[in-house]
Amino acid sequence: MAVLAIDAGTTGVTALVVTPDGRVAARGYAEFPQHFPSPGQVEHVPEEIWQATLRACRDGLDAAAAAGIGPIACVGITNQRETAVLWDRKRLRSPRPAIVWQDRRTTAICDRLKDAGHEPRVAELTGLRLDPYFTGTKLTWLAEHDTRTWDGVRDGTLAIGTVDSYLIARLTGGQVHATDASNASRTLLYDIGAGAWSDELCELLGVPRSALPEVVPSFGGIGRTDPEEFFGLDVPISGIAGDQQAALFGQACYSPGDSKCTYGTGSFLLINTGTDLVRSDAGLLTTVAWQDPDGTLTYALEGAIFVTGAAVQWLRDGLGVISSAAETAAVASTVPDSGGVVFVPALTGLGAPHWDPDARGTIVGITRGTTRAHLVRATLEAITYEVRDVIEVMTAAAGLDVPVLTVDGGAAANDLLCQLQSTELGVPVQRPEILETTGLGAAFLAGLGAGVWSTRDELARTWRLDRRFEPGPRDDAGYARWLEAVRRARGWASATA
Repeated sequence: MAVLAIDAGTTGVTALVVTPDGRVAARGYAEFPQHFPSPGQVEHVPEEIWQATLRACRDGLDAAAAAGIGPIACVGITNQRETAVLWDRKRLRSPRPAIVWQDRRTTAICDRLKDAGHEPRVAELTGLRLDPYFTGTKLTWLAEHDTRTWDGVRDGTLAIGTVDSYLIARLTGGQVHATDASNASRTLLYDIGAGAWSDELCELLGVPRSALPEVVPSFGGIGRTDPEEFFGLDVPISGIAGDQQAALFGQACYSPGDSKCTYGTGSFLLINTGTDLVRSDAGLLTTVAWQDPDGTLTYALEGAIFVTGAAVQWLRDGLGVISSAAETAAVASTVPDSGGVVFVPALTGLGAPHWDPDARGTIVGITRGTTRAHLVRATLEAITYEVRDVIEVMTAAAGLDVPVLTVDGGAAANDLLCQLQSTELGVPVQRPEILETTGLGAAFLAGLGAGVWSTRDELARTWRLDRRFEPGPRDDAGYARWLEAVRRARGWASATA
């Protein structure tokens, strides 16, 4: 008996087969293309996400079968959040590309809503900000700029959802249109206090509530896979969570005060606040972590950093200064520091705690002696500075304590990054044996919902430490240079328009 977890990320899909002892017994992975139709715009083709999902799952299931692991008891889903997807309810085909969470095209809509005085009420209901990051204004943009497609939304032909909802529709052959509370809470359409879609917000953003998915608990009975659509499997889909909330669950952060930082395309620091809805006026987001089958909502406070791992990907694909992300530690270690170079990776604006969609990537301090090693090291340092920005807010403005930072995600395998992060924060950094905690969290939720595991305590006992990094002497002058570079990067797009 095992659990299949589908982790639909921003650049690819990972499938994990997890055994009852919390071990990842098999995996598959498939990338899908990124599309950039105009500066600041990022799109995905939903069919390409689905085909990548099928390839990743096929490889994972084949590897599990070869190892004698099985049968599959249930399926869990975790996903890139905030991305807006539309699809035909009957044919399950999408009439247009999805608008990705990184997309900045709705900046003017957000500014319009702010100028009209709506942001305080939106923040009160959602725990979020009026920023292009979130799903709601993407849907407003579609209503205003793709009216032919939006007609299908109005007449009920097309469904609206985030990537989890789209995958559930595909997995069930169109029988289920659902999302969970963690994903719903990222849309600007969900009232986190009431735990339901908000008619007020739907009206404000021009989104028909009837087109939205049903909000269900994060684990329990959600639907069943259609054997004709999914490798002959007829098993329950019993767990869903947005990727960062899934990572919090996979890191066994089940008690108030537990926290984690995931280093993926972006980096996301979450702290469990239990059933208390903690609000922040200092750039942090209040979000739903997960919802139990009895309706109980667990909340989290989040610092969302848009670009961290994506900056390393840009070094590889955009500049060609490295051939793989894995070599960054070796290259950066050839120099003792960044040589005064500071890189602000605001490639899609700045998230927490600055929230500036008009910020743009900035590199300062370049001299004739600057080498690729200095730039690579400045990139790793930038990641640690961005996380420190959020920690400074959490500890000072929000009054929360982070005595130890638990990390996960692909970049957490980088020893130099973890050591730099520990030193920059002045606290130990703990790395678990399993870094794929996003997929692991989806597996844990699904297994809890299907009876593979009975309690959270049982899940917590599967967590195992790989390595603990202790802080060294901190260079506060380097952080001061970072803050000045951020100041120069802010507002660039609007200043040069």
